Amino acid sequence: MLSPKKTRFRKQHRGRMKGISSRGNYICFGRYALQALEPAWITSRQIEAGRRAMTRNVRRGGKIWVRIFPDKPVTARSTEARMGAGKGDPKYWVAVVKPGRILYEMGGVTKNIARRAISIAASKMPIRTQFIISG
Repeated sequence: MLSPKKTRFRKQHRGRMKGISSRGNYICFGRYALQALEPAWITSRQIEAGRRAMTRNVRRGGKIWVRIFPDKPVTARSTEARMGAGKGDPKYWVAVVKPGRILYEMGGVTKNIARRAISIAASKMPIRTQFIISG
C-alpha cells in the first residue's frame, strides 16, 4: 500500500472537496487514462487494487502510471472509546480526488486492451469515472 515515508504533522483536518481539479487533469505520460467524475477520498487500498487489476489484465504489456498518491491521514477512535480524550490515531491514508483528476494512465497497448483493463480498475473505485484518450 502507498503511504508517505515521513510527514510534517501526524494528523490533518478533514477539509473540503469543492470545485474541479486544477492540476493532474491532463494525460501526461500514456495514451489512455481513467478520469474521476466525482469528488472523493480514495484509499491506498483502493488505489492498489485498481493498479493490480490493470497490471494483471494487460499481462506484461504496456506501462501503467498511477497519478494519485495518498498523502492525507485519516484518524479513527476505537469503538468502545468514551467521548473526549482527543483525536484518534491515524488508521489509513487517502488521496483527495476532485472531478477531472486523472487516476491512472496507460500506454503501449491497443485501445481495446486499455479500455478493458481500465474498466476493471474503474470498478474498484468508489466513484464514477470515465475512460479518456489523449488526442
